[in-house]
Amino acid sequence: MNRDDVELEGSEILHQGFFRMDHFMLRHRLFAGGWSPALSREIMLRNPVAAVIPYDPILDRVVLIEQFRGGMFAAGDPHPWSIEVVAGIIEPDETAEDMARRETLEETGCTIARLEKVMDYYPSPGGCSECVAVFCGEVSTEGVGGIHGNAAEGEDIRVFSETTDDAMAQVMSGAINNSIGIIGIQWLALNRQSLRQRWGVAE
Repeated sequence: MNRDDVELEGSEILHQGFFRMDHFMLRHRLFAGGWSPALSREIMLRNPVAAVIPYDPILDRVVLIEQFRGGMFAAGDPHPWSIEVVAGIIEPDETAEDMARRETLEETGCTIARLEKVMDYYPSPGGCSECVAVFCGEVSTEGVGGIHGNAAEGEDIRVFSETTDDAMAQVMSGAINNSIGIIGIQWLALNRQSLRQRWGVAE
């Protein structure tokens, strides 16, 4: 099925701020044939996002960041700080690759050399339009650390690096508990050998 199998009967903007929330009335074709009844759906609209796994292939280390997250606070999490890889919203005048390089420098102080596309995915397709383009970026972890981020945007980001194995252990323990971080680190753990070969780093 494709978009031609959906009929949009109407939509309205419910909220317009940092996020936008729209209400849709729609119907779609059913797998068994025919059409669904009219469905009421409230959808959060977000610009596309790019995420980066900043990886040092020579030392087999990944750069991670930690920052406060309001969604975790609202959910009642006792520790509303999140360990993540780099991610940010793609601005209308830039490509996903441009944003990946910009945000990595802004959030970690690292400059990306080679940049490899990993995948596109939807974190929460039932209620949000956000699509994430995931990349792996070649960086050096020499001198990595400290506090970074755009102070004008209220960012207070702790930067550190871990071996890929230690980062994967944090995924397994639940210390890394956000989808972009989990997907990024798991991808790196599965693909680092072939990635290092492509980038000419001997095992």
